[in-house]
Order: sequence, then C-alpha cells, then structure tokens
Amino acid sequence: MDRRFFIKTSGIGLASFGLMAAAPDVLRQFAAAQSLSGKGGNKRILVTIFQRGAVDGLNMVVPHGESEYYNLRRTIAVPKPKQNDGAIDLDGFFGLHPAMRSLENFWRSKQLAIINSSGSPDNTRSHFDAQDYMESGTPGVKSTRDGWLNRLLQGKEEKEASPFRAVAMTTQLPRSLYGKAPSIAMTDLGDFSIKAGTYAADLKGGFEGIYQQQVKEQLGETGKETFDAMNFLKKADPAKYKPANGAVYPRTRLGRSLMQIAQLIKSGVGLEVAFAETGGWDTHIRQGGARGQLANLLKDFADSISAFAADLGKKMDDVVLLTMSEFGRTARENGTQGTDHGHGNAMMVLGNGVKGGKVYGKWDGLKKDQLNEGRDLAVTTDFRDVFAEIAVRHFGNKDTKALFPKHPTDPSRFAGFIG
Repeated sequence: MDRRFFIKTSGIGLASFGLMAAAPDVLRQFAAAQSLSGKGGNKRILVTIFQRGAVDGLNMVVPHGESEYYNLRRTIAVPKPKQNDGAIDLDGFFGLHPAMRSLENFWRSKQLAIINSSGSPDNTRSHFDAQDYMESGTPGVKSTRDGWLNRLLQGKEEKEASPFRAVAMTTQLPRSLYGKAPSIAMTDLGDFSIKAGTYAADLKGGFEGIYQQQVKEQLGETGKETFDAMNFLKKADPAKYKPANGAVYPRTRLGRSLMQIAQLIKSGVGLEVAFAETGGWDTHIRQGGARGQLANLLKDFADSISAFAADLGKKMDDVVLLTMSEFGRTARENGTQGTDHGHGNAMMVLGNGVKGGKVYGKWDGLKKDQLNEGRDLAVTTDFRDVFAEIAVRHFGNKDTKALFPKHPTDPSRFAGFIG
C-alpha cells in the first residue's frame, strides 16, 4: 500500500500495517514537512473540485451572444445581460449564470479564467465511465490503476514527504488519488484530529503515547515540531474557525470542505493536492433557468469558491483551484424542461497566478452541423491539456508522458491560462 493513509467515515485507519510499527516513519515525515514549512518554503498547491453528475456548462457559462442558444432552450435559457435575471456579461459573448455573482470580482481582477468546450475525446454518456476516465486521465482506457493527481505527486516525489501531502474531503479516496503517493480521505477535520489523538486505548494518549514509548529517542528535538503540528490538527475545530478577510462559507458540504482545506493550507502541514466534490448536477427534469434547481446548485458552488479565495487572500499566490465535470449536457432542452447527457463543457481555474478575465478554448457554435452528433457542444480542448498546463506551469512537472501516457503533451496545445 506504500504507506497510504485512509480516513473512512470520519475515522482514522492506517492501511496494511500496524500503527506502532508505522508511527516513527509517519511522524518523521510529518516533522520534516513542518521543518520545511517553518523555514518559509512555500509549496505550490492544487485544489480540485469535481462537479459529479455532469453540470450544464451552457447555463453555467452562458453563450448569450449565440442566438441559437435561445432557440434551443425556450424555457430554461438564462436571459441576456441587462435583462431581468440576466447573465453576468464577461466578454460580450459569454456570461456567468446570475447565481454565480460572487465570482464576478475574481473575473474582473483577472484571477478567474474559463476553458470552454473542454472535455474528453471519448464519447461515452455513462457517468461512471466518464468520471473514471477523467480521474484516471486516460479516456477510453479502463485498466489504468492509478489516478492523474497521484501520478502528479509521483512525478515530484520528496524524500521526506508529509503524509498530509494529498487530502480528499470525501468518505473514500477518489479515483484521481489512487496510486503510490500517500493520500488521505476524510470527511471532517475535527473528527480526524480527535481520533488521531486517541486512536489506541492501550497507548498513553494516542500519538503522544507512541512518542513517549517509541519515538522520543529517534526524533529528538524534531519530535517537538511534530507534536506541535499534531496538536494543531487536534485543536482545529471547524465550528470555531474564523475565516479571514470577511469570507463567509456556505453551510453546505462543499462550503465546509473548502473551509477545511483552507485551514490545512494555513496550517503548513505540507499539503500539495486537495480534492473536494459536489453532486446533484444531473438535471434531467425541471432544471430551471436563471432560477430553480440548477441556480441553487450554482450559487452554493460559486459562493463556496469565492469564500475560499477570499479567506486565503495572498496565499492564493501559491494555489490554483480547478473545477471539472465528467461531461456537459445536451444543447437542446428535453421534454421535461431539463437536459440530458452531453459532451463538451466548461472548466474554471482560479488563482493569483492565473491569466484570468478570459474565456479560453475554440467555440464551434450551437447550430446542428456544429454540434457533436448533432446534439452536444463539441469538445475542442482535451481536458488532459488543461491538467497538463497546470502540472507543467504551476507544479513544474516535466514528465507529462508519465502523467498522461496515452496523450503526449505538446505545450502548443496549452490554452495559456497560466503564465
């Protein structure tokens, strides 16, 4: 299992080996990460959000300059800017759904970029397969064992890597973090912290007991740094956490996940990759336009992201936040005022180092002869090229052949949203 750690159903478990045997190595890694953090070494961090269920990208990023959009969506189209409940104009052609107004300032300040008509070259309309292909980074290949985020970490392995290097705010480890690099999945930082400190009744005080019994001589002074860090996690109570810069997180699963990721980033525990997810995007029936089912989801989505970015403030210099969904939805609304499984979609990238204020990607249009299979927005930007641009230009990963073995990366295909 290569020292991978799993936290399931808000508890802590160490996979495939005894806690007593593993503790010295675990704590040594953690201490090393704390030591690096204390010397001011800033790590580059990637935060990913998966919109599971296939978000309707055409109502999330509204092509209000495309007349065919309004012909195809008689009841669910978002009105043009400056109309009642109209889209938030971005560039004269595209606009944000009005429920996403909290992201407007990040667009104006050029911290937010959009990659439209992005997605997979595989035409599957299966949620399960499409999510698997996106998280593995190998569209059409079901035999890939590890995930693209784990391979990203493998490409820049560190001798004394923190066990908190990759954290998913989920009940189980997501597909994208499968692999050799250590990863943690947890649903709540508070529960993790408490249980990490009282894991074994036969030890005096959990991790502190291990330190007293086994680790003191091995770690020496470094042990104090380790337990200072561990104590932070034990005391980190999301209910008492006060976000900075007036940020207000929604009291939702996504809001709570991003708030706790912000806590981990601020704590300096060596986090490099974080994963969060949000569901409910499979809007076949009564999707709504400017208001309704989709609008409610988009408001939570946007408000959670904007709170996260505001909370981190200057720390967003080292952070890139990336959103994704397995595929888009049909260009034409269906008979139940919803949309069905489609193809091309929109991804968002947020960070202080992002060349924002621009919609990237080639737009083919929404006329029937321009659509994929006559029904869906065409994919003109492979999602792997979006992932690869972040890997190369944000993380400095040079071996993209190992990262995407079936898709040799050519920087000329990069959209250019990171300088």
